[in-house]
Amino acid sequence: MKYVFLAVFLVSTAVHLYASLRKDTRLRNMTKPFILLSLLGFYVLAARSVSAAVVLALLFSWLGDVLLIPKGIKWFTAGGIAFMISHAFFVAAYTKDVVFSRIPVFLIVLLAVFFAAAVAFIFSKLKPHLPKALFYPMFLYLLINGTMNCFAIFRCVSAPSAATLTTAIGAALFFVSDTALFFVRFKKDSRLKTHFLVMLTYSIGEFLIVLGLL
Repeated sequence: MKYVFLAVFLVSTAVHLYASLRKDTRLRNMTKPFILLSLLGFYVLAARSVSAAVVLALLFSWLGDVLLIPKGIKWFTAGGIAFMISHAFFVAAYTKDVVFSRIPVFLIVLLAVFFAAAVAFIFSKLKPHLPKALFYPMFLYLLINGTMNCFAIFRCVSAPSAATLTTAIGAALFFVSDTALFFVRFKKDSRLKTHFLVMLTYSIGEFLIVLGLL
């Protein structure tokens, strides 16, 4: 049965990406809710021991997807809050595998500086295009995504394996996806004209996170 959910994930993702390329909003809206729901079903059936934190992370990611479907700042904000909660649950899922005594202090500082600088650079490009009310909430959101990435890397460093590396790569793709989304939504002269890159990196990122946690 887990492979049925995996098949639904792959098909719904493929159709959604096709719709994104074609700028077919109706088809995008129809397929988007199935992506994370099917991935959640796959995780629950494939996991030897189901983690409540992972289930909640995927549920809030799904909720974020659904809330971002309607247009408008309020919906965008609500979706962002759902994704912030999702990141917090992913951090909780990673933390149980992290041996903090194995994490060098210089790495913690290096990652903090890297993600803070990356977020600051991204928003220096976005600032002229963002509503003033959204600037700091979105800045905070991307920092929280960066924090989720840090913990994925801590997990990889404290227990190096193909699984922890897979999750870390997935988390990085999630960061790329959110960054791309901000440019697509708000920078009208951006080279990113469709949601294709946003959803490609997002779908692969979530899948790799789950795969590494399995």
